[in-house]
Amino acid sequence: MIEHVAQPEWIDVERWLTRTVVKPGPEHERALTTAQERGMPPIEVQPTSGKLLNLLVKISGARRVLEIGTLAGFSSIWMAQALPEDGHLDTLEYLPEHAAVARENLASAGLSEKVTVHVGPALDSLPGLTGSYDLVFIDADKQNNSRYLEWAVRLGRPGTVVVLDNTVWEGALLDTSRDAANAPSIVESLELLGGPLFDATVIQTTGSKGWDGFALAIVK
Repeated sequence: MIEHVAQPEWIDVERWLTRTVVKPGPEHERALTTAQERGMPPIEVQPTSGKLLNLLVKISGARRVLEIGTLAGFSSIWMAQALPEDGHLDTLEYLPEHAAVARENLASAGLSEKVTVHVGPALDSLPGLTGSYDLVFIDADKQNNSRYLEWAVRLGRPGTVVVLDNTVWEGALLDTSRDAANAPSIVESLELLGGPLFDATVIQTTGSKGWDGFALAIVK
Protein backbone atom coordinates (compact mmCIF):
# COMPACT_ATOMS: atom_id res chain seq x y z
CA MET A 1 0.00 0.00 0.00
CA ILE A 2 1.37 3.38 -0.96
CA GLU A 3 1.78 6.02 1.73
CA HIS A 4 -0.39 9.10 1.23
CA VAL A 5 1.36 12.23 2.39
CA ALA A 6 -0.48 15.52 2.94
CA GLN A 7 1.27 18.87 3.10
CA PRO A 8 0.14 21.04 6.07
CA GLU A 9 -1.03 23.85 3.77
CA TRP A 10 -3.19 21.42 1.78
CA ILE A 11 -4.97 20.42 4.98
CA ASP A 12 -5.36 24.05 6.09
CA VAL A 13 -6.92 25.02 2.76
CA GLU A 14 -9.22 22.00 2.84
CA ARG A 15 -10.42 22.87 6.33
CA TRP A 16 -10.98 26.51 5.33
CA LEU A 17 -13.00 25.49 2.26
CA THR A 18 -15.00 23.00 4.32
CA ARG A 19 -15.80 25.60 6.96
CA THR A 20 -16.47 28.49 4.57
CA VAL A 21 -18.11 26.88 1.55
CA VAL A 22 -19.20 23.29 2.25
CA LYS A 23 -20.51 23.69 5.82
CA PRO A 24 -21.21 20.04 6.77
CA GLY A 25 -24.12 19.38 9.09
CA PRO A 26 -24.18 17.48 12.39
CA GLU A 27 -25.16 14.30 10.54
CA HIS A 28 -21.93 14.46 8.53
CA GLU A 29 -19.86 15.15 11.63
CA ARG A 30 -21.52 12.23 13.41
CA ALA A 31 -20.59 9.85 10.61
CA LEU A 32 -16.94 10.87 10.88
CA THR A 33 -16.96 10.70 14.68
CA THR A 34 -18.58 7.27 14.90
CA ALA A 35 -16.15 5.89 12.31
CA GLN A 36 -13.23 7.07 14.43
CA GLU A 37 -14.77 5.77 17.65
CA ARG A 38 -15.34 2.32 16.11
CA GLY A 39 -11.76 2.10 14.89
CA MET A 40 -12.63 2.26 11.21
CA PRO A 41 -9.91 3.35 8.75
CA PRO A 42 -9.96 7.09 7.97
CA ILE A 43 -10.46 6.60 4.24
CA GLU A 44 -13.80 8.31 3.70
CA VAL A 45 -13.95 11.12 1.14
CA GLN A 46 -13.21 14.66 2.23
CA PRO A 47 -16.21 16.92 2.96
CA THR A 48 -15.42 18.88 -0.20
CA SER A 49 -15.73 15.66 -2.20
CA GLY A 50 -18.87 14.65 -0.34
CA LYS A 51 -20.46 17.93 -1.34
CA LEU A 52 -19.33 17.39 -4.92
CA LEU A 53 -21.14 14.04 -4.97
CA ASN A 54 -24.20 15.77 -3.52
CA LEU A 55 -24.13 18.35 -6.29
CA LEU A 56 -23.56 15.76 -9.00
CA VAL A 57 -26.71 13.92 -7.88
CA LYS A 58 -28.64 17.19 -8.10
CA ILE A 59 -27.10 18.32 -11.40
CA SER A 60 -27.72 14.96 -13.08
CA GLY A 61 -31.27 14.72 -11.74
CA ALA A 62 -30.45 11.24 -10.45
CA ARG A 63 -33.23 9.22 -8.87
CA ARG A 64 -31.35 5.95 -8.47
CA VAL A 65 -27.79 5.92 -7.19
CA LEU A 66 -25.39 3.01 -6.71
CA GLU A 67 -22.44 3.29 -4.34
CA ILE A 68 -19.71 0.65 -4.16
CA GLY A 69 -17.92 1.07 -0.83
CA THR A 70 -19.98 2.35 2.11
CA LEU A 71 -17.64 2.46 5.12
CA ALA A 72 -19.48 4.53 7.79
CA GLY A 73 -21.95 6.04 5.35
CA PHE A 74 -20.37 9.51 5.08
CA SER A 75 -20.60 9.74 1.29
CA SER A 76 -23.91 7.85 1.36
CA ILE A 77 -25.42 10.61 3.48
CA TRP A 78 -24.21 13.35 1.15
CA MET A 79 -25.69 11.64 -1.92
CA ALA A 80 -28.94 10.51 -0.30
CA GLN A 81 -29.63 14.05 0.87
CA ALA A 82 -29.58 15.21 -2.75
CA LEU A 83 -32.09 12.64 -3.97
CA PRO A 84 -35.67 13.62 -4.75
CA GLU A 85 -38.49 12.35 -2.55
CA ASP A 86 -38.89 9.18 -4.60
CA GLY A 87 -35.15 8.61 -5.02
CA HIS A 88 -33.16 5.68 -3.65
CA LEU A 89 -29.52 4.76 -3.05
CA ASP A 90 -28.11 1.22 -2.96
CA THR A 91 -24.75 1.06 -1.21
CA LEU A 92 -22.50 -1.99 -1.02
CA GLU A 93 -20.28 -2.70 2.01
CA TYR A 94 -18.01 -5.70 2.42
CA LEU A 95 -17.78 -5.81 6.24
CA PRO A 96 -20.89 -6.37 8.40
CA GLU A 97 -19.48 -4.27 11.24
CA HIS A 98 -18.97 -1.31 8.93
CA ALA A 99 -22.45 -1.77 7.46
CA ALA A 100 -23.92 -1.65 10.97
CA VAL A 101 -22.23 1.71 11.65
CA ALA A 102 -23.43 3.05 8.32
CA ARG A 103 -27.02 2.04 9.07
CA GLU A 104 -26.81 3.82 12.43
CA ASN A 105 -25.52 6.98 10.80
CA LEU A 106 -28.11 6.87 8.05
CA ALA A 107 -30.89 6.38 10.60
CA SER A 108 -29.60 9.31 12.65
CA ALA A 109 -29.68 11.43 9.49
CA GLY A 110 -33.27 10.36 8.78
CA LEU A 111 -32.29 8.59 5.58
CA SER A 112 -32.97 4.91 6.34
CA GLU A 113 -35.89 4.71 3.93
CA LYS A 114 -33.87 6.21 1.09
CA VAL A 115 -30.84 3.95 1.44
CA THR A 116 -30.36 0.18 1.33
CA VAL A 117 -27.05 -1.14 2.67
CA HIS A 118 -26.08 -4.44 1.03
CA VAL A 119 -23.52 -6.52 2.94
CA GLY A 120 -20.89 -8.78 1.41
CA PRO A 121 -18.41 -8.72 -1.47
CA ALA A 122 -19.63 -6.20 -4.02
CA LEU A 123 -19.12 -8.62 -6.88
CA ASP A 124 -21.55 -10.97 -5.14
CA SER A 125 -24.13 -8.24 -4.52
CA LEU A 126 -24.03 -6.57 -7.94
CA PRO A 127 -25.68 -9.43 -9.90
CA GLY A 128 -28.71 -9.16 -7.62
CA LEU A 129 -29.31 -5.50 -8.45
CA THR A 130 -31.40 -4.26 -11.35
CA GLY A 131 -30.81 -1.12 -13.40
CA SER A 132 -30.88 1.41 -14.48
CA TYR A 133 -28.90 3.63 -12.13
CA ASP A 134 -28.48 7.30 -12.92
CA LEU A 135 -25.23 7.74 -10.98
CA VAL A 136 -22.60 5.26 -9.79
CA PHE A 137 -19.91 6.11 -7.22
CA ILE A 138 -17.03 3.64 -6.90
CA ASP A 139 -14.77 3.86 -3.85
CA ALA A 140 -13.85 0.33 -2.79
CA ASP A 141 -10.98 -2.14 -3.27
CA LYS A 142 -8.88 -0.88 -6.16
CA GLN A 143 -8.08 -4.35 -7.52
CA ASN A 144 -11.65 -4.71 -8.79
CA ASN A 145 -12.12 -1.20 -10.19
CA SER A 146 -12.37 -2.38 -13.79
CA ARG A 147 -14.98 -4.98 -12.89
CA TYR A 148 -16.97 -2.36 -11.00
CA LEU A 149 -16.84 -0.09 -14.04
CA GLU A 150 -18.13 -2.92 -16.20
CA TRP A 151 -21.04 -3.33 -13.78
CA ALA A 152 -21.68 0.43 -13.95
CA VAL A 153 -22.26 -0.03 -17.66
CA ARG A 154 -24.49 -3.09 -17.18
CA LEU A 155 -26.58 -1.45 -14.49
CA GLY A 156 -26.54 2.00 -16.05
CA ARG A 157 -27.68 3.47 -19.34
CA PRO A 158 -26.30 5.95 -21.86
CA GLY A 159 -25.73 9.12 -19.85
CA THR A 160 -25.29 7.45 -16.46
CA VAL A 161 -22.78 9.45 -14.42
CA VAL A 162 -19.86 7.45 -13.02
CA VAL A 163 -17.42 8.72 -10.37
CA LEU A 164 -14.32 6.64 -9.63
CA ASP A 165 -12.27 7.73 -6.62
CA ASN A 166 -8.52 7.38 -6.00
CA THR A 167 -7.27 7.60 -9.56
CA VAL A 168 -3.94 9.40 -9.12
CA TRP A 169 -2.69 7.54 -6.02
CA GLU A 170 0.32 9.75 -5.25
CA GLY A 171 1.31 9.57 -8.92
CA ALA A 172 1.79 5.80 -8.80
CA LEU A 173 -0.08 5.44 -12.09
CA LEU A 174 3.21 6.53 -13.72
CA ASP A 175 5.23 3.91 -11.83
CA THR A 176 3.04 1.01 -10.78
CA SER A 177 5.95 -0.68 -8.98
CA ARG A 178 5.40 1.84 -6.16
CA ASP A 179 2.22 -0.06 -5.22
CA ALA A 180 2.09 -3.37 -7.05
CA ALA A 181 -1.13 -4.33 -5.23
CA ASN A 182 -3.24 -1.37 -6.35
CA ALA A 183 -1.56 0.83 -8.96
CA PRO A 184 -1.77 -1.63 -11.90
CA SER A 185 -5.51 -2.01 -11.32
CA ILE A 186 -5.94 1.77 -11.16
CA VAL A 187 -4.14 2.11 -14.50
CA GLU A 188 -6.29 -0.66 -15.99
CA SER A 189 -9.47 1.13 -14.86
CA LEU A 190 -8.27 4.43 -16.34
CA GLU A 191 -7.53 2.73 -19.64
CA LEU A 192 -11.07 1.35 -19.57
CA LEU A 193 -12.44 4.84 -18.94
CA GLY A 194 -10.45 6.09 -21.92
CA GLY A 195 -11.97 3.43 -24.17
CA PRO A 196 -15.22 3.25 -26.15
CA LEU A 197 -17.57 2.62 -23.21
CA PHE A 198 -17.12 5.97 -21.46
CA ASP A 199 -16.61 9.67 -21.99
CA ALA A 200 -14.35 10.64 -19.09
CA THR A 201 -11.85 12.95 -17.47
CA VAL A 202 -9.68 12.81 -14.34
CA ILE A 203 -9.26 15.62 -11.81
CA GLN A 204 -6.16 15.71 -9.61
CA THR A 205 -6.69 16.68 -5.97
CA THR A 206 -4.58 17.56 -2.95
CA GLY A 207 -5.74 17.64 0.65
CA SER A 208 -5.84 15.63 3.84
CA LYS A 209 -5.78 12.41 1.76
CA GLY A 210 -2.57 13.44 0.03
CA TRP A 211 -2.08 13.70 -3.73
CA ASP A 212 -4.86 11.86 -5.50
CA GLY A 213 -7.77 12.43 -7.83
CA PHE A 214 -11.05 11.13 -9.17
CA ALA A 215 -12.46 10.24 -12.56
CA LEU A 216 -15.74 11.69 -13.75
CA ALA A 217 -17.42 9.93 -16.65
CA ILE A 218 -20.67 9.20 -18.40
CA VAL A 219 -21.63 5.90 -20.00
CA LYS A 220 -21.77 6.22 -23.75
